[in-house]
Amino acid sequence: MNVIPKNNCYLCPHKCGIDRDLKLSFCHSSNTMHISRIAPHYFEEPPISGTQGSGTIFFSGCSMDCEFCQNYKISKSEIGKVYTPTQLALEIQKLEQMGVHNINFVTPTHYSHKIKETLDIYRPNIPIVYNTSGYELPNIITELLNYVDIFLFDMKYGNDLISKKYSKCNDYTKYCKPSLDIAIKNKPLIFNNDLLTQGVIVRHLVLPEELENSFEVIEYFANNYKNSAVLSIMAQFI
Repeated sequence: MNVIPKNNCYLCPHKCGIDRDLKLSFCHSSNTMHISRIAPHYFEEPPISGTQGSGTIFFSGCSMDCEFCQNYKISKSEIGKVYTPTQLALEIQKLEQMGVHNINFVTPTHYSHKIKETLDIYRPNIPIVYNTSGYELPNIITELLNYVDIFLFDMKYGNDLISKKYSKCNDYTKYCKPSLDIAIKNKPLIFNNDLLTQGVIVRHLVLPEELENSFEVIEYFANNYKNSAVLSIMAQFI
């Protein structure tokens, strides 16, 4: 029987099977957490940022390769400071003490195993946000349900012709839709005044000259989740 080495990576739909202790995978990341920024952030959706900010942890690397990436300097290379789960747990405590409304793991997919290890060391008394591109394996989202309170879940594309064109993945919706479905069905919306403490925000970025793609996403959301999640339409390029 073939035994898969424990460090071979199958955390995202690419299923590279690469030992990230030996070389970088598609996500440009080793098995060591590289984090480019840890700080309060005030420019997420209002139910996330509130007045005290969201305690963001920006991971380097990314499991997608989007042509329009706004964080390409950190998403396409392994830069930033190295953290162990124990060290990151201490940083989460510091953010919590600063009074942020939540802990927000940004571009977390390729480090989801390290996030769980970190939260097993220290779980704060504020919500945990998983801020994802949406290119996720359903089984990984299921494993995260006991760790995550809020999913900021991108739905970048309504069809895979567009995802292949802009992100070099021809199976985005194949994985995004069932993974999103798991998140929404298991995390009903809960608000504390204007702040979201549990639930899913579905994000969609409108791309120039690709309005049909946006219409597909909006229609899919309306037909499936209009009373179960929040839809956030972003128009940075319009």
